[in-house]
Amino acid sequence: MEQTQHKKVGIIGGMGPLATADLFEKITHLTKADADSKHIHVIIDSDTSIPDRTAAILGLGPDPTDELKAAVAYAHAHNVRVHCTINTMPRGDEIVRLPAHLERLNDAGVDAVIVADLGAFTLAGKYAPNCQRHISTQASISNYVTANAWYDLGASRVILARELSLEEIRTIRENTPAELEIEAFVHGAMCVSYSGRCLLSNYMTGRDASRGACAQPCRYHYALMEEKRPGEYFPIEEDEKGSYILNSRDMCMIDHLDDLLDVGLSSLKIEGRAKSAYYAAIVTGAYRHCLDDAAAGRPIDPVWRDEVEHVSHRPYATGFYYGYPGQYYENSRYIREWQVVALVTECDSDGNAVISLRNKFRTGDTVELVGPDLRPFSMTVPEMRDEVGTVIEEPRNPQMLLKLRLPRPVPPMTLVRHQVELSAK
Repeated sequence: MEQTQHKKVGIIGGMGPLATADLFEKITHLTKADADSKHIHVIIDSDTSIPDRTAAILGLGPDPTDELKAAVAYAHAHNVRVHCTINTMPRGDEIVRLPAHLERLNDAGVDAVIVADLGAFTLAGKYAPNCQRHISTQASISNYVTANAWYDLGASRVILARELSLEEIRTIRENTPAELEIEAFVHGAMCVSYSGRCLLSNYMTGRDASRGACAQPCRYHYALMEEKRPGEYFPIEEDEKGSYILNSRDMCMIDHLDDLLDVGLSSLKIEGRAKSAYYAAIVTGAYRHCLDDAAAGRPIDPVWRDEVEHVSHRPYATGFYYGYPGQYYENSRYIREWQVVALVTECDSDGNAVISLRNKFRTGDTVELVGPDLRPFSMTVPEMRDEVGTVIEEPRNPQMLLKLRLPRPVPPMTLVRHQVELSAK
């Protein structure tokens, strides 16, 4: 393959020159190439203007940036609470650094910390007294006695184990104080481990799932090797029934919100580990609108229900809510049928908009627009012009700004998406 056929990879550094160099080295080593011309074309921009955060990351000093405080203030200005996960099981060298981190969260105005470890829970009560303490699903709370024990210690919310049925949740709700909030997972990956405390990722890749770095090895494709035939790998091939041995489906309870409300849940949790901002926005918005309908006794608007089909996902299932889910033998590959192509940065009352390019599309394509409190709608892409007024039929420069006329005004941060088949074959 000639160099000109390669895609370019950009590395924008900000954690120091050595961090940038380390990433470049990893990319080089992981590239299968037998000549210089066959390596990936890498462009490096190491931003030395960013304040050094090494001491803060290592727990040895304050963070020179105020990003956390700014983020919390922004969320609160929009009536959104901020919960920070500290649900790892800290080791000795980590627990000694935790008080300083908790104090930063407390000072920034974080509303709640999510913990699983008893020691972390105790430290949070001491060093983050203004933060509520929520108990993570990784604490594997499966009965009302355990839930009450955490409440007696000072927890304001428990996030239940993912392995519980609706009736088990109902029993917990009926036998716990009304003041104790109960939360449960309703959408996203079902980790192949008890309540998500995955060991595979750490063992196989060195990326700790409990420290926000899960590699999701339960989604890998695997092959078998027979003991007496070392080096001979037999793929686990898919037939008309499939042959998946690990996590094959994603949870989705958007069609069963009445049941979730009926058992007395205080909060619904959407899994978003390693997911994009687009995924988080679309799925959260879909559940918000559908939940409002269900709580008001209205039929769920199918437009919002359909939104969970517009993100990358595996075939949906209902987890353990209606009993043991059993095996699944159909196609388990990711379904990727939509791609964000642009972001609306501004738009006036006449629909004259400025958009920022994210992926390729062209004049005449049919796209959909969805945004904050905006009912999704489709349109045909009209004439587009760049900042100097030149007509651009198929823009190709990422984040370039384009001007066009929309059929109606939309709020800033509205997403433009295009239907395109990205699913693995």
